[in-house]
Amino acid sequence: MAEEILSGGGVNQVVRVGTTVRRPAGPWTRGVHALLRHLAEAGFDGAPRAHGLDESGREVLDFVPGEVAHYPLPDHVWTDVTLEAVARLLRAYHDATTSFRPSEHQDWYFPAREPAEVICHGDVAPYNCVFRHGRPVAFIDFDTAHPGPRLGDVAYAAYRFAPLTAVGDGEPVRPVEEQARRLRLFCDAYGLGDDDRAALPEIARERLHALVAHMRDQAAAGNAAFAGHLAAGHHTLYLTDAAHIDRHADLFRTALMQQP
Repeated sequence: MAEEILSGGGVNQVVRVGTTVRRPAGPWTRGVHALLRHLAEAGFDGAPRAHGLDESGREVLDFVPGEVAHYPLPDHVWTDVTLEAVARLLRAYHDATTSFRPSEHQDWYFPAREPAEVICHGDVAPYNCVFRHGRPVAFIDFDTAHPGPRLGDVAYAAYRFAPLTAVGDGEPVRPVEEQARRLRLFCDAYGLGDDDRAALPEIARERLHALVAHMRDQAAAGNAAFAGHLAAGHHTLYLTDAAHIDRHADLFRTALMQQP
């Protein structure tokens, strides 16, 4: 079958072949496929199914019908309905992973972190979310999955979907009070506990600094895609947003902790 190059591959070339997607495999692929099989068995339908490797050594996944959101984002991504639906989808995904038992010697793209409450997706963002009729239905690109605390995924997803930004990525920046309101809405829909709510601003900031460190490490190791991201100034955007979250941490924390 003919191969169709899909847009938005990020650091990998992703192609569609019929009803499947082919992507470069890595040391983490075996564990990711085991996770995807577990999700299917657990009845979670918000992720692609895995079908091993093809003759070229690429992983084979189901093509999930729908549209993936890329920046600048379409209007439907910014609605409160979408925000809450993504949070509920993330909660359902996390809950489905609690019974997954990875191999003791499993390699992950990102190292496991304690407390390993769930298998984090690692990059929950509009560009890794499939929409149908303007509604989020699935997450894709599980390469960065790894055992870790729920809060790591929730904080990064909230950063992307609220969004908690001072710069934006091709779209208008919302007032910080509106960011705080949407952050609360996201965490309410997820059902985040009080201790995690108090820690969320700090974790979101740490996630962005860790992302920049990863980009720099990969670029230094010769990864052309990450070198391109640095040349385009992506790290400056993330560091500026990290400072924004730190500067308004008290406002965000108050919004998260106040009684309804």
